[in-house]
Amino acid sequence: MADNPVWKAMKPFTTGALSGMFATVCIQPIDMVKVRIQLLAGSANAAGPVTIATNMLKTEGLAAFYTGLTAGLTRQIVYTGARLGLFDQFTGAMKKPGKSLSFGENAVCALSAGGLAALIGNPADLALIRMQADSMKPVAERAGYSNVFTAMSLIVKHDGPAGLMAGWLPTSTRAMALNFGMLAFNASSKDLLKSQGVSGAPLTFGASAIAGFFASFFSLPFDFVKTQMQKQKPDPVTGELQ
Repeated sequence: MADNPVWKAMKPFTTGALSGMFATVCIQPIDMVKVRIQLLAGSANAAGPVTIATNMLKTEGLAAFYTGLTAGLTRQIVYTGARLGLFDQFTGAMKKPGKSLSFGENAVCALSAGGLAALIGNPADLALIRMQADSMKPVAERAGYSNVFTAMSLIVKHDGPAGLMAGWLPTSTRAMALNFGMLAFNASSKDLLKSQGVSGAPLTFGASAIAGFFASFFSLPFDFVKTQMQKQKPDPVTGELQ
């Protein structure tokens, strides 16, 4: 199977999707708290992560932390699979035998892969935000997003097919910033650490820690704007986004 050309082409996309799904299952509760913080920012109910997590656990139960999990997993299959797969393809095409890519070359590959993958994954990302935002409303006012497919179908019903691409610009910008921080810095950090004699697990964890920091640093402002835009819905009377 290792020599199968089809598997060689699909491997980075498949492994990327699987790793993204596993990461989502682990980090979904933290992401849910983060989204609540962003949605409540500037309101009278704004609070810190510990307070929000405690209130969620008391009033909604443990399952509330996994609201939108189906959308999150779908997003990872599409977005992360494409993001990591495209990055692998782009760096492979740019790499020259016996020579490592420069930071600038890694950055170009990361930015391109992140932007394209975000466009493909925007519908699932939008469904995730809508499901998470919907869970904060009184029961009588909820849209009834039971899973990712219900969420997408209701979005199309009320906003039209183009509604699935709401917030695509900040989503793509955020993905480019995230990919730039994560993949470009990860690849370049590995080369730098290797040159200092670091190898094995310290190399992997060291490069990942550096990349994780810069991924969050560059993407968080765009992530906040994305969440604010994707939670908006058109007013049934005026048509203005609320």
